[in-house]
Amino acid sequence: MKVNVGKADRSIRIILGLLLLAGGLYFEQWFWAVGIVFLVTALFRWCPMYKLFGVNTCEARTPGTAKKG
Repeated sequence: MKVNVGKADRSIRIILGLLLLAGGLYFEQWFWAVGIVFLVTALFRWCPMYKLFGVNTCEARTPGTAKKG
């Protein structure tokens, strides 16, 4: 599975995921599930919706450069 979620996108997903998860659990609403989706896609750095629409937020690497962690 090729990653398609970049660093900035991943950070935003983690923050939004935690906020939605906490808010959903606190207010006993359904949107905690959306928070889980954001956290899972950030964890795996792969978003199925991005794949479907051909979006990739990863920074482009130039040939000959090593892959960073």
